[in-house]
Amino acid sequence: MTVTSSDRSTPTTGQDLAPTPGPADRSRRTGRWIDDWRPEDAAFWETTGRAVARRNLAWSIFAEHLGFSVWLIWSVSSAFLVSLGFDFSAQQLFLLVALPNLVGSLLRLPYTFAVPRFGGRNWTMVSAALLLVPTLLFAYAVQQPATPYWVFCLIAATAGLGGGNFASSMANINFFYPAAKKGAALGLNAAGGNLGVALIQLLLPVIIGGAGIFGLVQASDGGVHLERAAWVYAGLAVVATFAAWRWMDNLGTAVSRPREQLRVVRHRQTWVMAFLYVGTFGSFIGYSAAMPLLIKLNFWVPDPAPLGTGIYFAYYAFLGALVGSATRPLGGWLADRVGGAKVTLGAFAAMILATLAVLWTLTQLTPNPAQDPAIATDNRSWFPWFLGFFLCVFAATGIGNGSTYKMIPAIWRTEAERTTTPGTPQRIAALDTATKQASAAIGVIGAVGAVGGFLIPLAFSSPWVEDPMAATKGAFTVFTAFYVVCAAVVYAVFLRRRAGAGSLARAGI
Repeated sequence: MTVTSSDRSTPTTGQDLAPTPGPADRSRRTGRWIDDWRPEDAAFWETTGRAVARRNLAWSIFAEHLGFSVWLIWSVSSAFLVSLGFDFSAQQLFLLVALPNLVGSLLRLPYTFAVPRFGGRNWTMVSAALLLVPTLLFAYAVQQPATPYWVFCLIAATAGLGGGNFASSMANINFFYPAAKKGAALGLNAAGGNLGVALIQLLLPVIIGGAGIFGLVQASDGGVHLERAAWVYAGLAVVATFAAWRWMDNLGTAVSRPREQLRVVRHRQTWVMAFLYVGTFGSFIGYSAAMPLLIKLNFWVPDPAPLGTGIYFAYYAFLGALVGSATRPLGGWLADRVGGAKVTLGAFAAMILATLAVLWTLTQLTPNPAQDPAIATDNRSWFPWFLGFFLCVFAATGIGNGSTYKMIPAIWRTEAERTTTPGTPQRIAALDTATKQASAAIGVIGAVGAVGGFLIPLAFSSPWVEDPMAATKGAFTVFTAFYVVCAAVVYAVFLRRRAGAGSLARAGI
């Protein structure tokens, strides 16, 4: 394996072979580039590739983790804005939670294209540095009581920069690993990023003085200081930028052009997987964003101060994202062994049952539009059921996230193998093209799937429904019906043995 650079040309360990053609204009390259990369070559992988891939995976996880944290910083901070004197309604707060998800979904496609254009290492540096924009703007706005709502909306939208990191990170890691190990590698990479949601929801209340960890430490006597969280994550963004510069690599073999990559939008399977990903990842990110407000509005009231009555949202809001993140590698691992479609079908079945259970608990609650402490106390007895069933939903979304991302490269690889002869140059070229197309598909599918993170908080707010509890129940009813459709699509397209689908089913997808 040869590493070339504008300031470094010493070969790394491994046999020094002729470089594979990389980007057209190598004279404009900056940073570390690897031009000989053969992950499907068992000898190369064992002697050289594995260590390099793991190093890049580790720092990719760190950068993506921060991106997710910044992306979801409004999910929990919005619940503290009213206590700081900002007079925002529940519908306005849900919109602040939803806007970063919309922008993040739109950015995922260009972020995917950036990896082959600029290099995975280089783009990781850029995307990590861009996190300074939402964090520094956040720090300023929350310290200005006169900041109007529309300015908060614009600043919340910039947090979507963190959501784009996922697509570029996944596309980059997809190039580093052999097909047999993509499920676990992509699962770990995604789980590390998803954990950023859980940690921001756990640590932000502690950092700002709004709560302790697990309720063992009370809120700071000095009040809530939201800007502290922004300063912490701005500093970590600088660390991630430096780490990518120092320890990550660009792959010269990860070459494609946007026009070539966009061919995947004409592929039927791209849109089938995007639809399914709305159900898995869209649910994960949407529920993660909305969960703090759902707990606050239904199980807690601010009186008496400082912690109010009922269930204090800051102590439990992180659990859903934590469970969903932890189960994502499990979904990839299971998909590597029994097939992604089977695992995905099982995940949707579990989501249907668990969502119905959550809906049942909501029917037992007393609506609390007046934020009455007596009602909060009465609803508190149902919180363990609500939380337990909701965590089951999160666990299923995590498993589904891991299994769907295993399916994406498997679909393109299967088609390449079906149309070529083993051991021929055509097979090698087809597999290389399949890897590039799968990375492009990851960007498209990730972008469409993340839209669910925007729609779910909006469904919970439902400004056209006067009763907030009725809006929440209606939303969960719609979500359950959608999961039924997703399960039917998985079965019909990938598991039902018929013309067209049979080849995919036999391939273990």
